[in-house]
Amino acid sequence: MPIIINLDVQLAKKKMSVTDFAAAIDITPANVSVLKNGRAKAVRFTTLDAICRVLECQPGDILEWVPDDHPAAVAAGSASEGDG
Repeated sequence: MPIIINLDVQLAKKKMSVTDFAAAIDITPANVSVLKNGRAKAVRFTTLDAICRVLECQPGDILEWVPDDHPAAVAAGSASEGDG
């Protein structure tokens, strides 16, 4: 998938654990993991708003588009093979 989720980078910048972050945005740690690991198929705007509010960042700091043949997209695609 050519959308890369940089949630782990933003969490590291804030030195915030997945558990604390999940509580702050009111979703389960398992769902934060799905987002963080790039396995999410969609993100609600209310969730994106909460992410940006808590991490004090912009949506573009979290979501990044890359072409299908970009190394990051190829790596993300190989990590999710067999999920469907």
